[in-house]
Amino acid sequence: MESSEKVVAVIMVGGPTKGTRFRPLSFNTPKPLFPLAGQPMVHHPISACKGITNLAQIFLIGFYEERDFALYVSSLSNELRLPVRYLKEDKPHGSAGGIYYFRDIILEDSPSYIFLLNCDVCCNFPLPDMLEAHKRSGGMGTILVKKVSAESANQFGALVADPVTNELLHYTEKPETFVSDLINCGVYVFTPEIFDAIEDVSVHREGRANLRRISSFEALQSATRNLPTDFIRLDQDILSPLAGKKRLYTHQTMEFWEQIKTPGMSLKCSALYLAQFQLTSPHLLATGNGTKSANIVGDVYIHPSAKVHPTAKIGPNVSVSANVRVAAGVRLISCIILDDAEIMANGDFNDKLGITILGEAVIVEDEVVVTNSIVLPNKTLNLSVAEEIIL
Repeated sequence: MESSEKVVAVIMVGGPTKGTRFRPLSFNTPKPLFPLAGQPMVHHPISACKGITNLAQIFLIGFYEERDFALYVSSLSNELRLPVRYLKEDKPHGSAGGIYYFRDIILEDSPSYIFLLNCDVCCNFPLPDMLEAHKRSGGMGTILVKKVSAESANQFGALVADPVTNELLHYTEKPETFVSDLINCGVYVFTPEIFDAIEDVSVHREGRANLRRISSFEALQSATRNLPTDFIRLDQDILSPLAGKKRLYTHQTMEFWEQIKTPGMSLKCSALYLAQFQLTSPHLLATGNGTKSANIVGDVYIHPSAKVHPTAKIGPNVSVSANVRVAAGVRLISCIILDDAEIMANGDFNDKLGITILGEAVIVEDEVVVTNSIVLPNKTLNLSVAEEIIL
């Protein structure tokens, strides 16, 4: 990359009216800050951005209150030695409308390329590879894509790409019939031309009669009729109409990819990131054989401030957050323990097939067993529970 070619990254974090399927976990903590493998969800895409050459700035865009992100963003800027800014929307503007609303700020460094990432996807974010592919194609945008089972493809944006040139030929969001087993991963790189494309949609929407010109889909026309002019969706309003016009290209990943929509998915994604740490950040994984420190089995993250008794047995797939106290003889398997939780002697989280997440400052008393349950913050459990959400 030429030294003059700056890159910025934009991560869409949504807001409190989004992510309702992630409740009850998002009641106390904004979903993007919920820990996966001991790091906030949004930290994983941010971490991947560090691999981009000539990265000038990272922006988080959403409509959470600024105070929710202020502390995190300032500590992150120091850690990365790179400006990280949270930009709060006055209201939801859609996945394309959000970046358009802040276009002047995003373009202030005159970037040659703009990465756009959704916060609620879990993958290895192969951003440098995407950028190289994007430059080779010479298009306006490149979309990260992945092959999935034919049965699950209609839950996502399905697309058809040219097998030789990787050009995006056709795009449909959550199709009713089978289109392709290739899906949109919610990770993109664009040239600044993307803002012209978004502006075109906004201008055309002013006159409903012009809608036929940007898309042949009758369904799109009826769905778009009642949308405000400044609410613009990247998938239906930009990707679908521009498919097949040599403007958009695809880059396929063979690595893991999941969407983080439900509490159950958070545990699966935590496991994927813990496994990835073996390759990228082995220093974050706990070790121990039960003598001076706890007996660690498989991939486990334990925050430095947590106190874990040497007779405890932890793992696989366990993430222990800040100031957690784990007493003697405790057994933890497949769970996420949030800040300030206390697990007393012989508390046993032992259900490999289920999901157990303890909210902040939960206390599990002696001999209490919790399996396949989610416990909201500030609760004390003196009885064993299974298959429950404790509100």
